[in-house]
Amino acid sequence: MDNELQIRFLDHVAIRVLDLNKSVEWYENVLNLKKYQKPEWGEFPVMMLADKSGIAIFPANIKDEKMPENSKNVKIDHLAFNVDVDNFEKAKVKFTLLNIEYKFQDHHYFESIYINDPDGHVIELTTIKVSENKFYK
Repeated sequence: MDNELQIRFLDHVAIRVLDLNKSVEWYENVLNLKKYQKPEWGEFPVMMLADKSGIAIFPANIKDEKMPENSKNVKIDHLAFNVDVDNFEKAKVKFTLLNIEYKFQDHHYFESIYINDPDGHVIELTTIKVSENKFYK
């Protein structure tokens, strides 16, 4: 028996937001994620998925002390979704049409665009630009 742990894929990243409905709508409209809200879970989390990966949205606890927005302390820096080259180009067009500012970065093996959701979470869409065999050895 092989005792080595094998991760299959990233299931989800949990984020906290100020307005649950606004965030769900944003992730549906901007990133085309599918909403999963099961009665057994109550009001939250609301899962927003692309296939089997995505985000779990929870309401923010606004009574907690606020962390400075530019802090590099312990926190989620960003979350990334992988897309193929065609959808990478479609995303740039869609973001432009929606007047969503994005930043482009070339990471040698990958290209990425970055946007912010309504609560300022950094969302990355990334696409591989070399053969997967060249990167995932």
